[in-house]
Amino acid sequence: MRQPFLKEVTRMKINPSNVDIITSAVSPEHYPETGLKEIALSGRSNVGKSSFINAMCGRKGVARTSSKPGKTITLNFYNADNKFVFVDVPGYGYAKQSKSEREKWGGMIEGYLKDRATLTCVVQLVDLRHPPTADDISMYDFLKYYELPVVIVATKADKIARGKVQKHISVIKRELEMEPEDQIFPFSSLDKRNLPEIMTALQKFV
Repeated sequence: MRQPFLKEVTRMKINPSNVDIITSAVSPEHYPETGLKEIALSGRSNVGKSSFINAMCGRKGVARTSSKPGKTITLNFYNADNKFVFVDVPGYGYAKQSKSEREKWGGMIEGYLKDRATLTCVVQLVDLRHPPTADDISMYDFLKYYELPVVIVATKADKIARGKVQKHISVIKRELEMEPEDQIFPFSSLDKRNLPEIMTALQKFV
């Protein structure tokens, strides 16, 4: 009996040598016009956004990593092999930022997320080791209010015993009150676990 034809889903691949930062911007007039769709990365300070970008692009040093939380104060646009643009947004929830700085950055992030026509998806990074913070929950609620597709990436999965990962995932789903159409993936920048699955999930948005 002939086997039914199954269409193979080809994972989007990025040429590591063809990934570069386009620009850093603080206002819409400085946003690049590339003709490509954009995927934003959101998360609290030091959750691992820069490390995630480097892992996704297959090359160290694409995005700078820092031991000083809150260092990224601009929207950083990266061309990912002319397939799409990654946008690293300033990390939220850093206590040492002044109130005026937090308000300024918050306004910049909010304006970009709700008004950018080329933005098709937001990857929200949370720390798998801990329940979502109030800032994590507020960000997710904001994204869903504006009906933006969200992919949750739970970082630092290497710090959790594999047998306990699903328990932590369940906590995140419950605390965020995740909508069923949004996916969540445990991830570690050290062993790159679930990276192919994350790339497949993002492929439909580019």
